[in-house]
Amino acid sequence: MDFLLGHSPDPDDAFMFYALAQHKIDTRGHRFEHILQDIETLNQRALRGELHVSAVSIHAYAYLADKYALLPCGASMGDGYGPMLVTLGESPSDLQKLAEWLRCKRIAIPGLKTSAYLALRLFAGKVTTVTIPFDEIFDSVKAGKADVGLIIHEGQITYADQGFRLALDLGSWWKSVTGLPLPLGGNVIRKDIPLELQKEVCGILKASIEYGLKHRKAGVEHSMPLARGLDREEADRFIGMYVNDFTLDYGPVGRRAIREFLGRAGREGLIPEPIELEFVE
Repeated sequence: MDFLLGHSPDPDDAFMFYALAQHKIDTRGHRFEHILQDIETLNQRALRGELHVSAVSIHAYAYLADKYALLPCGASMGDGYGPMLVTLGESPSDLQKLAEWLRCKRIAIPGLKTSAYLALRLFAGKVTTVTIPFDEIFDSVKAGKADVGLIIHEGQITYADQGFRLALDLGSWWKSVTGLPLPLGGNVIRKDIPLELQKEVCGILKASIEYGLKHRKAGVEHSMPLARGLDREEADRFIGMYVNDFTLDYGPVGRRAIREFLGRAGREGLIPEPIELEFVE
């Protein structure tokens, strides 16, 4: 079967799908067309059911559960780190004052269905936002289009080089209040695909992740064209943040983290309720 496979144009996703893209593993007769688009675009395409398999935000999954099941492999989890709120100036250090301060600012976000935005809402409540492509957020704040930037991807490593200060790491905050990693992204597969085929695809994608982890140097090299200013050491560090044991399988902790994340969001009226997680097992 031919599959449309959507993932983000960033180093961790490129690393995850390196073996698949470079034909290093057995695809069991299936072909995969790689669709590289930013995560919010992938979220929107998944809402329309356009992609057979895709990386999506865990936030977006709350709106996709009727069409897609979660694959147990391919997770991006921020275990004590994650999306960052950055500014060009000072911000309050006290968390309660910071939340109040944020509610008075205009925040550049990478998309309304991103997990970064949902984590921001869980921390600060109702905020004023402007949606900006994730790789243009630094420039938008510098240009005065927003007061605060909500940074994902490699910006979590490069923000200081861009002249920004960290106001809050949302992954660190989430860990402090829940003891759990922050579930950011996952891979989903359309439910109208026969279950046995879903399981087969899951096995192929897991094999790709395992191959990359076993051939790390080659996988990082493959990812460098999408590193957007990171050197190899920085790219390797970033990949390690989001391609790890959680990526091979959420495990009990990862599954609990998703339920807690979406459960809190549901109780606060930020997503539809209830959300039943469905994994391809």
